[in-house]
Amino acid sequence: MTRQKATTIGFTAILMWALLALMTIGSAPVPPFLLNALCFGIGGAIGLVWIAFGAGFGVLRQVSWKVYAFGTLGLFGYHALYFTAFRIAPFAETGLIAYLWPLFIVLLSGLLPGERLRALHVIGALAAFAGAGFILMGRGGSAGAVPILGLGLAFLCALTWAAYSVLSRRLGDVPTESVVVYCLMTAALSVPAHLIWEVTAWPEGGLGWLSVIGLGLGPVGAAFFTWDIGMKRGDIQLLGVASYAAPLLSTLALIAAGLADASPVLVLAALLITGGAALAARASLK
Repeated sequence: MTRQKATTIGFTAILMWALLALMTIGSAPVPPFLLNALCFGIGGAIGLVWIAFGAGFGVLRQVSWKVYAFGTLGLFGYHALYFTAFRIAPFAETGLIAYLWPLFIVLLSGLLPGERLRALHVIGALAAFAGAGFILMGRGGSAGAVPILGLGLAFLCALTWAAYSVLSRRLGDVPTESVVVYCLMTAALSVPAHLIWEVTAWPEGGLGWLSVIGLGLGPVGAAFFTWDIGMKRGDIQLLGVASYAAPLLSTLALIAAGLADASPVLVLAALLITGGAALAARASLK
């Protein structure tokens, strides 16, 4: 697989994550860990079918348990921190901190063998981050003091996903089929977490169940497989900067569904995000 093709496949994860907020709203009132269990269970089950008709289950026996532990901790740890942070701190501030992960990916990627971090990568990442910040801050938040614990968890959340993504590059020889195990183990760990800390609430009506199924098929399912390919074989720095398009596309999806209002802030955010990605692309071409 060429580097360009892998990068294109990685882009599809960003497109799927653009629907994460919309589908999450539709899945209410399902609590976070139960939603985790349902969505990752669906994603893992689809992955099992893919393996059965593809490489075969023998490919999973070739992977070390340490790799499975790494992937499971990455997916489960990120979502546990993410959902908990959003329970404690206001959405806008928490989202802004949580979306530091694309910036961390760009910066940490410079430490990888064969990768070179250029000034344009950093400038592009900062410009795109500013655009994401305009969107997230523009969604509003509660007045008053912001809980430091919530922001701290959001910061750890960003570091967790960036570390998972960048370190996946070091596992380039590990087949993407291993992500199926990550998903199933994340679903399994989410069940006791739900039973201990949450009150069970199932999706309401057909729209609720369609939202849960949609999450399991896309943003919390197939997206992790395509992201794995992009991180291992694609342009990791360009993908890191392009990830800032997720909050922009997410906001546009909410506007299209009538769940958010359009504003001039979107124009400025779009220019910053697009410009940042363009700078990163230019650096990568060099």
